[in-house]
Amino acid sequence: MVKGYKEVVNKSIGHEIQVPCIKCSGRTAHEIMASIDQSGSEPKYSLDWWHHYQIIKCKGCKALSYREVSATSEDYFQIDEDEWELMEQEKLYPSRIEGRKDLGEDILYLPSDLARIYRETATALTNNLPILAGIGLRAIVETVCKEKKASGKDLYNKINDLVVQRVITPVDAEILHKVRSLGNSSAHEVKPHTPKQLSLAMGVLENMLKAVYILPKLIKDEFD
Repeated sequence: MVKGYKEVVNKSIGHEIQVPCIKCSGRTAHEIMASIDQSGSEPKYSLDWWHHYQIIKCKGCKALSYREVSATSEDYFQIDEDEWELMEQEKLYPSRIEGRKDLGEDILYLPSDLARIYRETATALTNNLPILAGIGLRAIVETVCKEKKASGKDLYNKINDLVVQRVITPVDAEILHKVRSLGNSSAHEVKPHTPKQLSLAMGVLENMLKAVYILPKLIKDEFD
């Protein structure tokens, strides 16, 4: 039975916190625009708990997002002889990876099938679904090959044909083969890769998508 339940509305309005932004690069100052703070205790387990629900706004780009913070009295960890630290659990929506930005509105310049698989892969990446993200990275490469009508009996040869078509350079092909191998191990061995590996691979593919699809259309729109 919950004892001492409390709920306070908008107590934290105006407070400033530091969290990764969904648009800016890296961690930025955010202002709490609305909040609900809940707390209570479980006498049976001698446990106190609290949850904070917040609408937050980046003080730089003004983007709005959602934040949850929760903890219990069991989440204090000793870091020194007389010093304890509270380890709160933080969740951000939309989920994000600090320091990386996706293609944003430039996704509109991609073919529809490619835009769809890119969005799904980006979602898997930011929601810490490493196996699905790895499979998605490979699927992006496959979709580019299909859209460019690359020939070959398998993805290895199709990537090489993109070089023959001058869609990508030989150096680009070497990198795409690494992404292909990463995707293969995710799909066939159910192997999760690290967030850093997946983020780097996604960055490589985003650069390719910009060079092959986005920049040519932006230049055409600007100069034609």
